[in-house]
Amino acid sequence: MAYTRIHAIKSTVTKAVAYICNPDKTEQQLLVDSFGCSPETARHDFDYALSRTKQSDKNQAYHLIQSFAKGEVSHEEAHRIGIELADKLLGGKYSYVVATHTDKGHPHNHIIFCAADNIDHKKYNACKKSYYHIRQLSDELCKEHGLSIIEPSGRKGKKYVQWKAEQEGTSWKKRLQEDIDECTRIAKSYEDFLRLIREKGYTVTGEIIGDPHAKYIKFTAPGQERPVRGSFRNFGAGYTKEEIKDRIENPEKWQKKEQTVQEPNTTEAPKQKSRIKIPKKDIVTRTGASRTLIDTSGEKFQNSPGLQHWASVKNLKTAAASYAVADNLSQLQKQIDKKTAEAKSARTELVELEHQMKKVSELLLYAEQYRDNKPFQDKYKKSKDPDRYLRMHETQLILYDGAERMLRKMGLDPKSVEPSEIRADYEAMQSRKTILEKTYKSAENEVQSLQQKMDNVQKYVGRDSSHDYVQQQVTTGHDKSRT
Repeated sequence: MAYTRIHAIKSTVTKAVAYICNPDKTEQQLLVDSFGCSPETARHDFDYALSRTKQSDKNQAYHLIQSFAKGEVSHEEAHRIGIELADKLLGGKYSYVVATHTDKGHPHNHIIFCAADNIDHKKYNACKKSYYHIRQLSDELCKEHGLSIIEPSGRKGKKYVQWKAEQEGTSWKKRLQEDIDECTRIAKSYEDFLRLIREKGYTVTGEIIGDPHAKYIKFTAPGQERPVRGSFRNFGAGYTKEEIKDRIENPEKWQKKEQTVQEPNTTEAPKQKSRIKIPKKDIVTRTGASRTLIDTSGEKFQNSPGLQHWASVKNLKTAAASYAVADNLSQLQKQIDKKTAEAKSARTELVELEHQMKKVSELLLYAEQYRDNKPFQDKYKKSKDPDRYLRMHETQLILYDGAERMLRKMGLDPKSVEPSEIRADYEAMQSRKTILEKTYKSAENEVQSLQQKMDNVQKYVGRDSSHDYVQQQVTTGHDKSRT
């Protein structure tokens, strides 16, 4: 499980990078990595990228934090996941520094990346959609590494501290809610509820209904400093003093409300009329073999022969349409295997291409930095007052030295590197990546569609049925569905 949050950095890039790279927090910087910059010169690299964008907002960088559950992952694996998250999120376009901290009870990654990318010179768009994308990528990586994730629920969102406490069984809000539910369930009156909840050790204030000076009932657990309101914001519906009283006096009404919350689309079984009214949640709007079978095990179907007959006919037609896409189940399985292999091949090539693009992106960055800042280096060599010139153009000279060092480290002669050729190679890779992504997604969708057809047939006739029986029954049903 990993929890993520992100915020913008407007003016303190140097301090932020120094903080996350603290040797005491990162195993003497063994758990520090970077791309498109170095931790020591990150501010200069970021300034260079920012100077090339036309967008004028004040964001210089973004600080992304990825926290893991205590004891679930080693510091080394957490660091690898942090690098993978940065690569997936930023696509090899943005310079970044990743540091994993080990000074807390749980490992957590700090990722600081430049607000402007090095390829298209556009600024990162921080919004709700991009944040949900970060969460999705983090969850996918956690699954790949065998870690748990935070599962979404239909209830109002919780703060991370509260969610984590609930997982560890220490949430006082969760315990209070459970105690209120228990006392409400067994209490004979509102006054009896107050007695029962106090017997559990809670201090209760504001409990008088109609009190103009106390809108909310408040509960304080033993050892707790601040009371907790019985309000919709804290627990949802049913926890104000008026609602607690109503829950005790009208339990059936609240029981129905709870069922409605759990199954919001559930409706009563339709009465027998000249035309059967089908509950919306049970209607599959898709047609043909791609739709799923209707589940007829519910009470509404058992109590309505007409509804059950309608569903049986629909299921028969769906199973027949599913079977019709192939000569037999063996042929259908071959189609699934073929598309699965096609998706796997595209995915493998896509991953390898992304690795290559990351390398070419970094090469392009340093090639352009070398080209743009070489004139400053040439003037520095010819300057009559080198110290003064260095003070005036320190950033450009630092970027030149760093770019030259990185290009030589890659085994290249900086003078022979042509940025336009590298950019052309990168753009060709980008085009190939777009094709592979479409191929992969198309194959994945076809696999899901074919698998749904296979499931329809198997569920309709039974998994233990022989192949001949399957073919006979479904073919017969398909013929009937045409009449």
